[in-house]
Formats: sequence, structure tokens, C-alpha cells
Amino acid sequence: MEASAVGSTTGSSTIADLISRSAAEHGEHPAVRYKHDGEWRDVSYRQLARIVEEIALGLIDLGVEPGERVCILANTRPEWSYADMAITSVGAVVVPIYQTNSPEECLWVISDSGATAIVCEDDAQLAKIVEIREQLPSLRTVITMDPTGDSPLETVTLDEARERGRARDADELRARREAVRPEDPFTFIYTSGTTGPPKGCVLSHGNYASMMAMLRSVGQIEDDEVIYLYLPLAHAFALLIQLGAFDLGATIAYFSGDTKQIVGELMEVKPTYLPSVPRIFEKIYALANAALDAQPPEEQERARRAIALGMKVRELQARGEQVPDELRGPFEEADEKLFKNVRAIFGGNVRHAVSGAAPIAKEILEFFWAAGVPVLEGYGMTETATAATVCTIEDHKFGTVGKPFPGVQVRIADDGEVLIKGPNIFQGYHNNADASFGSIEDGWLHTGDLGSLDEDGFLSITGRKKDIIITAGGKNITPANLENDLKQCRWISQAVMHGDQRPYPVVLITLDEEEIGGYAREHNLPEDTARLCEESSIREMIGEQVERANRRYAPVEQVKKFVILPHDLTQETGELTPTLKVKRNVVAAKYADVLDSLYAN
Repeated sequence: MEASAVGSTTGSSTIADLISRSAAEHGEHPAVRYKHDGEWRDVSYRQLARIVEEIALGLIDLGVEPGERVCILANTRPEWSYADMAITSVGAVVVPIYQTNSPEECLWVISDSGATAIVCEDDAQLAKIVEIREQLPSLRTVITMDPTGDSPLETVTLDEARERGRARDADELRARREAVRPEDPFTFIYTSGTTGPPKGCVLSHGNYASMMAMLRSVGQIEDDEVIYLYLPLAHAFALLIQLGAFDLGATIAYFSGDTKQIVGELMEVKPTYLPSVPRIFEKIYALANAALDAQPPEEQERARRAIALGMKVRELQARGEQVPDELRGPFEEADEKLFKNVRAIFGGNVRHAVSGAAPIAKEILEFFWAAGVPVLEGYGMTETATAATVCTIEDHKFGTVGKPFPGVQVRIADDGEVLIKGPNIFQGYHNNADASFGSIEDGWLHTGDLGSLDEDGFLSITGRKKDIIITAGGKNITPANLENDLKQCRWISQAVMHGDQRPYPVVLITLDEEEIGGYAREHNLPEDTARLCEESSIREMIGEQVERANRRYAPVEQVKKFVILPHDLTQETGELTPTLKVKRNVVAAKYADVLDSLYAN
């Protein structure tokens, strides 16, 4: 079965002149909103264009050439966008690095991309580069956003780069922008593969220009939006939101950097549009449910009826239909008692929220829809320049990820794999042309995901062919890397990471029955594996191995809890393949209760 959407995807063919175009069109309208000394301040589109131009000219002065790669290692903040747009406008290629990445992970991205410059946020991020600097012969320039203390590296601050830019003629920058072509690389985004280190997705100016045109065509972001952005700009999801906002003249309110303040800042900013991963919606939903569960049974039943009523009324409103008189009164009462309080958590003005990067439960979407906070899903991946399908307020089905964007085709292969074709499909993996996942055949991207299309063209994702874990926070994790590190310990036979749609990764560990026997005799411990795994000294020893492995990874990738199974995994019990590979689905189902216990409390 196949679904496609037709429509115009015209617009600017490159991202290089995005900010200059927006400044000419939107002038003094706020482009950027940020918090400083407890107050929210605005930067207009005209001011944004000047900042970007000065940094871009400073990059030229520092020797950044067209086509060279420049990394950004920072939290989501205005300076991330300033640097991003400046690097792009000089014809260079942006290579984002997650701010949580370890020095080893930074080393891989910088080395594999061949970056010649990097923009670091502060001392903490700079320290990572200091640790790996001798292994980066191609890295010429290190720029810091915030003034740093003493450092063994020669650095330039972003303000100093701007100052250098003010002394240069802008004609060279205009020439650089005009020389960029749609087929030129715009960004390398490194995404986890099924095995081994991350792969750099090469995405062109044309890929993202087409996505911006698609956003325009479906009205996903409007020009008067206030968008609260806390998602990492190193992720394709946040990057597309940034580009779409700047293209349409919307205002981006950047969070302060403290994830504990997100809800409080939502109430201050009062956004109209909220892009998020499921976790924030799940937390708010859990709080609302906990409050309802504390009520008497009759109140709980009344709340359930109110949600069903809210669903019905909101659907009528979305279709532009008249709400019957017999529903209007009860709905207004439910809105006053329940729904308006939910909207207040988001600031009271949200017209549209989008959940991406990981699945979200249908009942959560229905609850927020009833409350007047439409949370809708879309689907895509880095390889599709972020998105491929979308649900809209006018055209949605909860439990699906929507219909294809205009110009995108989706079909289901004979084995159930989702295939995608369109102008947003990436250009391949940098230095890794033979990568199996993400291969393109006859223009069709093989996503590695399993899905189905209904009679109306809505796509549902039913599973994954790949073994990538996507946490509830939307972080893609390759379990094989940490698992293999753990199995380097002589006492460990198998390590199976779990964490899909969960708040953090955990791991099931089995002991090597041949090796652990000698350890037990040496330490006067029982040799029976079932008894041995309960010994505190064994748990302490395995805990040290987990900590050792964790140190190689970013915090969000680290295992937070583990359990030692009383026996090894075997082929006979169906847990291993004939080639002794772990059957993850079997293990997850067989030890579901054990895994659930690791997330209790």
C-alpha cells in the first residue's frame, strides 16, 4: 500500500540567505526571546540579521572556507542559532554535537566529519575539547560562547569573532551566500546506527528548504507563533522547528537551560506552539491522573465523562461544526472545573503542540485534546530531514503519525518496512557509503521501521527492524555499544540493555558460569549461580563494571539500574539465536516483570 501527498514545495532553494530574507520581510518583529537576569528580552529579525552577519564575517576572518565543517557543542540557546546561521551563510557545514556527549563521543564526531573549527558553550564543554585536542590535527579554531577562564587552548570568544567581522566588507559574505547551491551540504547530523559508532547524515540545503516549504503548505507553524524551544538543537527535530520559525517570522523563546524550570517558563512565556518529546506530556498527564485518583469514585467517573465530552466537542470545533446546545453547557462546566487548569500549565495560549522522536500513548493525546491543548504526532527521522508525515488539527487520527507531507510518498514493503521517497531524503552517510540502515533503492529510503497505512492514508508505526532504543526523552541509544563494553568483563556473559519508551536505560546481566565459579571459590562464596547473584559482594563487583562502562557515555545513555539474572541466556530457552545473538523481544517479554521492577518508585 502507498500514500502520498501532492502540493507545492517551492520556496528559497538554500538556507544560506534565510536570515537576510526574514529580516527584510519581518523587520522589527521579535525573532528571539531569551531570559536574562530574570527578565525576558527580545531580539528583532533586523537585529538577528546583524548579529548573524557580524559572526559570519568574523568566521571568514578566522579562515573558515566554504564546504568546511564547523561543530557546535552547546545547549539550546540564542547563540546556538546565531552560530548555526552564521556558519551556514558563509557556505560552511554545521555539525551539531549533543551538549551531553562525552569527550570520546565528541572526538568521533569531530574526527569523522573532519571539522576545522568548533563553537563551544563554556568551560565545561571546552574541557572536553582540551582532553582530546591532541587527537584532532584538523581542528584549527576553537570559539567559545561564554568567556572562559584559564585554558591551555587558544580560543576566540563569539563576541571577539563579531568584533573582527565588523571590520570586514560584507560583499564577500553576500558572494558566499549567493554561491551556495541546493545540492550543497547544509549539515551533518550524527545519529546512532544499529551497531558501532554514530553515522553522519549528510543533509543538503535543498533537503531542508523542501521541509520548510512543506511546513508552510500544511500551516504547521504560523507567522504569529511564540514557540517555546527546550529541545536540543543538536537534534533534527529542534533544528527543523528553528528553521521553520525563522522562515515564517515566528518568535522562538529559548528556555533558560534549566530543565527543572520548563513548566514554570511555559507559564511565563505563554507559547502558542510547543514542540516536545513525549516525556513532558507524560509527566503532566501523570500529575493530572494522580490528582484524579485521589478523588472519590464519583468524581473520577465525572472526570472520565468530562474527557469524553471534551473529545467530542473539540472534534466538532476542529471540523467547524456547530456544537449542539445540549453539549455546550456541560462542556463549559467541564472546561471551567478541569480543562482550563490543564491549559494553564502550558501558559494558557497553546494552539498546537507536537510530539515527536518517540511514541506517545493514545490516551495521553486524547486527554490533552479534550483539555484544549492539541498534542499531535508526526513521523520522520534524521534521514528524512526530520519529518515525513504529520497530523494536523484539521486532519488527524490519534494513534497514528499522520499523512505524508506534500511532495512525500510513503509505502509499506512486503516485509512491513516503511519506505519513504521525497525531496527531503538525505544524501547518504558521511564516510560510510556502505551503511545498511538508511539505504536508498530507486529513490526509496528504507527506514528500518515497521508500519501500516490505513484506507485514509494515515501511517501507524508498529515496530522497528533495527535495535535502536528510543527513550521517553527521545534519545536514540545504540545498546550494543555499552553491552559490548560490559561483556569485556570476564565475569559477565550477557548484558541486555532495555529502555525503549522508558525514562532511562537499565540492563539485565547474566554471569559467566564458567568464570564466576573460580571467583566464588576464591572468595568463599556459594558456587551456585542462583545463590551467587544475590551476594552483596557480587552485586558490588558488577556495579563497578557498570560504572566503568558508563563513564564512556553521555549521562542520558548511561545505565541507571541493573539486575543480575540467576541463570544465563541460552539458545534452548529461545533467548539466543543459533549464532548466539540475543533475541531482544523474547528477553523483554520473558523478563517484563523484572524490568518493570527496575522502574518502580
